[in-house]
Amino acid sequence: MRVLLIGATGFIGSAVAAALAREGHRIVAVGRRGGAAARALPAERWVTLDLAGATRPEDWTPHLAGVDAVVNCAGILQDSPTDSTKATHAAGPAALFQACAQAGVRRVVHVSAIGADVAQLTDFSRSKLAGEEALRASDLDWVILRPSVVLGRAAYGGSALMRGLAALPVLPVMPGGGPLQVVQLDDLVRTIAFFLAPGAPSRVALDIAGPERLSFTDVVVAYRAWLGFKPARSFRLPEWLAGLAYRAGDLAGWLGWRPPIRSTAQREMTRGAVGDPAPWSQLTGIVPTPLHAALAAEPASVQERWFAQLYFLKPLAFAVFVAFWIGTGIISLTIGWDIGRWLMFDGGVEDPLASAVVVAGALADIAIGLLIAWRRTTRLGLYAALAISVAYTATGSALLPQLWAEPLGPMLKIWPIMAFNLMLLAILRDR
Repeated sequence: MRVLLIGATGFIGSAVAAALAREGHRIVAVGRRGGAAARALPAERWVTLDLAGATRPEDWTPHLAGVDAVVNCAGILQDSPTDSTKATHAAGPAALFQACAQAGVRRVVHVSAIGADVAQLTDFSRSKLAGEEALRASDLDWVILRPSVVLGRAAYGGSALMRGLAALPVLPVMPGGGPLQVVQLDDLVRTIAFFLAPGAPSRVALDIAGPERLSFTDVVVAYRAWLGFKPARSFRLPEWLAGLAYRAGDLAGWLGWRPPIRSTAQREMTRGAVGDPAPWSQLTGIVPTPLHAALAAEPASVQERWFAQLYFLKPLAFAVFVAFWIGTGIISLTIGWDIGRWLMFDGGVEDPLASAVVVAGALADIAIGLLIAWRRTTRLGLYAALAISVAYTATGSALLPQLWAEPLGPMLKIWPIMAFNLMLLAILRDR
């Protein structure tokens, strides 16, 4: 079959693309941006299209020609300047479903979220339910799958957070979390493939949940053992500290980042992620894999341990780098103003050029910090930081070569900063 796959570069979508390609299906992959993830997909054709911006049937019609089935794996956790839950989960899919009906594409497999039909605690679950209702109202051969927290060899969002927590020297217990029936990514992918087979059932909605109820801490402890770390002492995170972490995540979200620790996750976690897997197993014959069995089947590698240990160091490193560049600019314009000008004078540069150079350098530093902080321009900011570091080294060497002999090593310290910069470029992508 030719399958239009929405959210093809995501955690679930990329696994679905690989599995369907192995089975001989041809994939028309849809994602909001291309890049390395798109180049790695086993797709017949790549379509750059943002689900949130495709809210009319005619936005989808050109991409449905020759398509036999549609699989929608797209999803976002929370609204931000770059993301809209209503558009991504409801308006965009509703337009897609209308276009499918007009184009004669009957089979639609739609990935929703467990509990969305039970209680709508956030814009996330409310918009997920609205997307389900739009599909149910159609006369298509629809299938709605509501997975619990999905875990797999790859990691993103909540599954990555669990690995990061597992690598901490102490084990924080988040307050207010409900039970989880985590489900393995492979089981979800097999289910999607099942419903694309000829004669597969349709007009069904299923909870895709694991076979055991676990606490969030249980899952983290299991990952810690899998990673080969010694058992850690646990402590209950105070409500105020957890709230501060969620608010920090919201701030990062408004800067274009997508951390799993945000207020939506806080509210959704209170009810947990549980469901009855029996109807799913009875209909498909798929028996959900317990967490310990899935982990035992694929021992952790050193790369897994690197990822887990870097998980919380990554946001800390970016925050420190942003503060470094903005801070140096502010210092140059305030308490360091005279020092900067004196350095220019020592290098033979007189006012007003000396003052102009100090102001220009300070403003450049602040601009670089702001570029790095805003996710859409982070890569540009990191390259700019590298370029200006090289420029500072060259200019300083030409004007004040004696700085190389300074005991505090102002010129030597540029090199570890540039190495740090290169490391941030290497770990920038989340998936």
